[in-house]
Order: sequence, then structure tokens, then C-alpha cells
Amino acid sequence: MVTIVMDEIDQLAAHTFEGYVVRKDLARSFKGRYPVPEYVAEFLLGRYCASTDETEIQEGLNIVESQMAYRTVRAGEEELFKSRARELGSVKLIDIITARLDARSDSYMATLPSLRLNDVRISAELVSAHERMLTGGFYAELELTYDATVAEEKGGRPFGIEALRPIQLSKRGMLDDLAAGRRAFTTDQWKHLMLRSVGFEPSALSPRAQDILMLRMVPFVDRNYNVVELGPRGTGKSHLFQQISPASHLISGGKATVARMFVNNATGQRGLVAQYDVVCFDEISGVSFDQKDGVNIMKGYMESGEFSRGRESIRANGSLVFVGNFEVDVEHQQRIGHLLEPLPPEMRHDTAFMDRLHAYLPGWDVPKLDGSYFTDHFGLVNDFLSDCWSQLRSENRLSSIQGRVHYGGALSGRDTTAVNRTLDGLLKLLHPNREAEIPDEDIEWAVRLALECRRRVKEQQKRIGSAEFRNTHFSYSMGEDGVERFVPTPELQSDDAIGTDPLPPGQVWAISPGGPDDNEGLYRIEVNVGPGSGVKIINVPAPGPFRESVRYAQGNLTTQAKDLVGDRDPRAHEFTVQLRAFDASRSGAFLGLPTLLALCSALLGKSLRGGLATVGGLNLGGGLDPVYNAVSVAELAVEKGAIQLLVPISARKQLNDLSDDMATKLSIIYYADAREALLKALGD
Repeated sequence: MVTIVMDEIDQLAAHTFEGYVVRKDLARSFKGRYPVPEYVAEFLLGRYCASTDETEIQEGLNIVESQMAYRTVRAGEEELFKSRARELGSVKLIDIITARLDARSDSYMATLPSLRLNDVRISAELVSAHERMLTGGFYAELELTYDATVAEEKGGRPFGIEALRPIQLSKRGMLDDLAAGRRAFTTDQWKHLMLRSVGFEPSALSPRAQDILMLRMVPFVDRNYNVVELGPRGTGKSHLFQQISPASHLISGGKATVARMFVNNATGQRGLVAQYDVVCFDEISGVSFDQKDGVNIMKGYMESGEFSRGRESIRANGSLVFVGNFEVDVEHQQRIGHLLEPLPPEMRHDTAFMDRLHAYLPGWDVPKLDGSYFTDHFGLVNDFLSDCWSQLRSENRLSSIQGRVHYGGALSGRDTTAVNRTLDGLLKLLHPNREAEIPDEDIEWAVRLALECRRRVKEQQKRIGSAEFRNTHFSYSMGEDGVERFVPTPELQSDDAIGTDPLPPGQVWAISPGGPDDNEGLYRIEVNVGPGSGVKIINVPAPGPFRESVRYAQGNLTTQAKDLVGDRDPRAHEFTVQLRAFDASRSGAFLGLPTLLALCSALLGKSLRGGLATVGGLNLGGGLDPVYNAVSVAELAVEKGAIQLLVPISARKQLNDLSDDMATKLSIIYYADAREALLKALGD
């Protein structure tokens, strides 16, 4: 056994969650050696190795090793276990157990796949106490008996289940223990402990990858949560649902029967969605239902959490997760289609199905996992964490943040519901204590992820061509007077191209028409405002023509303040200005009007229109400089992704010569003075 150096999170976890932590590298050491999922090994490790003392860990590890060696059935050992049961009368083993009703004998029969036995006697009382064995089954510690007398009977079934104990650590008050322990951690430390608890090492992952792995946990803490994740092979999409929790069930490709998923109409037996917290469809492109209306039944369940058996309406709480491989380049796929094309044919173009998805996780932002991404540190025992997650499903965090977040007008009722579901799940993961005061920064982190993942769904609906989904500019504000902030999906955003999303307040896309020694070029002007006075350019050295543009913009803002920004006094604020160039052009010449718009936008706390490029030079008296190459400027705007161009009215005659192709791609917005330009740029 390798000795590890405990870091601060290890020490905090060991002290706070004594008896509930385990070294994750120990659990991983059993993977592949025995034919059971990782959480089975962790269950035993949690029982015998929940300590930081190396001697105690080694002693417990020896016990676990012995039990795994003598109680799990490896390939070729089936007859050995059967023989032991016959010779000794009974044998203990760890196996997945399923059961069925044998109508001929009016009795239940259990199946033990590792022994290839499908006619094992089991009492109705055991089946009634553990109904999940009638659907997907579960791992358990079993006592298998052998009755020689029954074996001698014609058609006798000598093997029987005498006793079983599900592989789960069930104790009262575990969620209270989790909530109490959370107080000892900062938010970042807690995120890292969560990631280590499911096997990942946060220090090896980017913040973006960590966020996506946190999002994978949401279905465990939120009832009836529907999510899809597509990405390259080897990024661990199904790991959480197969190896970590006994409360989840994985369906891998092939046919999914309505009876198994929802309800068996003949027997009334509830299906997987009523038996498990999470049902995950792996390799989703190959999944299909045995009935034509299977997808419709699933859509109804995704919408309401209910399905029917005759006239009876049945409610279930299982979340649905759809994961699949997405091997093509994301940018290329967006050019030729949409990002849900790996779904089965009956789902991939169904906007009603998509509308029931609460989130679409970008699996392409998680690296292909190798050994360096898995942790050797301490984490919470999976079974303890899984049980706490199950209890969190009945709680809600939205009431505690009421009035602190406001969504923009682009969100429909379904969008708002979906975003709130993701937000609620993330906040429950971060703050398992229902009485905890949730900081604004934690709320904003969760809101941005929730909006992004729902917007990704809506972007695919928009690409399919449905007009009702055309407005995808999702935004939010914090508090009563908060600034509206827009949330993009990163795959649609490029640093050097004009996106359709509005930039944050104070930022403007600008095109310089150039000058005697400079060609036209694209710039982004970024302005921040704070207490103080004056305007400071942070580019060092600042190009002379741009310094002149800033001076003219500042002068116009001061003299026209009442018309431009109302009762706000620009002289009581300090502005910091940065110019970012995206072409060979670097001078920043004739950018007075765009700079003025950026100053006003920052002071007002309002964003300009999305997809807008602005053009125009100013003089100190408020006059507008003519644009002599308006057609070239418009062509550059289209090349850079603009859908609207704000230009002085004096350029109107030139732009009559714009080609038909360019004219269909670009809306020209004319202005006669600075105030009109601001009003049209804001879109108010």
C-alpha cells in the first residue's frame, strides 16, 4: 500500500467526517480485479478502512481483500461456489440479484448471473422487502443455501437465498452529518472534496472541466431531472452512473422496454424510474423502445413525472440521463447540422423532446481520462454520499434565494423551469445544509452554468428551424438594481469574431475605417467605471490616433451628459479604457463614436445590442467624421460576424453600392448624432 501525504482537504475531511472517508486509490485498486462495481469495494472499505491511521487501513484492507477474494465469483469459478454450497450447506457471496415471479409454481425465482443460476428459490418476504430485484436488481451480500432433499425431487430447485443485505450504508441522520461537516469547508474546498469523492483529482482538471463534473451530479439530488451529455469517448460520461452509486441504473444501448422502464401493465410492477434515483441511457444513439409509442411515453414522463397504466396515473421520481459519443469537431458539426444529432432518429429532430431536457452538458470540454485525472486522496464513502444525495432530492434551495436572481426576457416558462432545476441542484450540492446562507458568488456561479446548459438545448432547437426558439440571448441580473449579464455557450463564441450575444456593459465592437497609413480593422473597446475622475487608457503605449479618439469621446460625454446618460455625472467617475485589435490595423483611428458608446454603456450599466459593429469618428464639437470607404467597412463587418452595422447617415449613398449578398447578411442602422447612435445601439 502506497503512503500518501495528506493535504489540507484530506485533514479537514478526516477530522470532520470521521468514519465516512476512504482513500480513493484503495477502491480503485480493486477495479478490474473483481467482477463488481467500484461502489461495492468502497462499501467494504467504508466498513473496514474508514480511518487515516495507516495500520488500521492496512488491517482493514486485508479483510476487504479476503472478502472480495472469497465472496466474488470470477470467470471459471462458478462450479466451485456451487460445490461449496452443496458440501457446506451454504456459502456467502457478493453478486447482483434479480428476481421474477414464476406463475406456474406461484413462487419467486432469483437470478445470480455470476453463478449462471436463474432458478434460485427466494421467499416472497425477501422480495417484498427489496422490490428493486424485480426490475434492474442490485448488488448484495448473499447467503446461498443448497438443499439435497429438494435436489432429489423431479424438477427440484436445490439452491435458495437464505438471507441478503443490500450493498448500502444506511443510517439515520447522515444528511445532518454531511450538512454539519460542510461548515468546515470553503466553497472551493467543498467542490474539490465532492470531486475527490467521485474519484477525480481536481488539481489535474481545469476549472471548466470541474464545473462539468459537478453538473453530472445534479440528477442525483434533483427529482425528475432530464439531462443529455455528448462528448468524445473516454471522458467518463457513464462513470458516475455505473461505478459510484447504487441509486443509479445504467442501460447500455439496445432496446429499452416500456414495461421495464415505466410499468408492466400485466402485473402492475413499477419500472426503473420508480425504483432508482437516476436511470442513465449509455450509448444513446443505439437505444430504441420495444413499442412505437415508447418515446411518447418517455416525453410525457419527462414533462410531468407521470405515466399511465390503464386509467391509473403513476408518479415516479427517477431522473433521466442520456449520454453518448460525439466524435466530430464541434465547430464543424455546428456548420452542417446541430449538436443533438447523435441521438436516436426518433429523438434527434424532435423539438418537443429537446424542450423537456433541462440541460445539455458539453462533454467535449472534459479531457480524455487517464490515471493522472483520478485521485489518490481521501473522499467521502460513495454509499454515504449517495444516501445523502437521495435525501437532498426532497429539499429545495430556490426559496432561500428568492428575489436575488432575475432572468432576462428571452427565457420562456419552460426555460425558466429548466434553469431553476439546474440551479437548485447545484446549490444543494454546494450547500447541503438547508439553513445555510448562500453567498451571491455561489448563486452566480450556479446561475451561469444553468443558463448556459439550457441555452445549449435551445440553440439546437433554433438550428432545426423552429421560429419559436429564435431568441436565445439568455441573461440574468443579481438583486433589484443589478446589471443585466448575458450568458453565451462557449462553442458559439469566438474572441476574434463578433457574436450575436450582447457584450457586457462597457464593451463595444468597433471598426476603424483606417487612415492614410492604416487599413480598416476590427477592435473591441472595453471600459470599466469606478469612483474617481478622468479617463485612463491602460494600453502601453497607447496609439496616438486612439488617444485622440478617447479625448474626443470624453469631451462629448462631458458636454452632452444630460442627453446621453441623464442624471449620472461622468466627472464623478473614473473610466479605464482598453483597446484590443484583431487585425493588422493597430492605430485605433477614428473610433470616437464607438468609444463614446462604450463610456455611456459602462456608466449606464447597460449592454449594447448583440451582433452590432459600430463605426464613426467624432470631433470635439460633436460633429461626425465622414466615412470614405463605407462598402469596405461593411464587408469587413460581415466577414467578422456582425449582423448589424451602426454608421453615420452620410455613408448612406455609398452603401447603396453594397452587393446583394452582403445586403442580405447585414442590417444597416444609420445615425445623425451621438444621442441617436446611443439610443439605437442600446435598442431601447
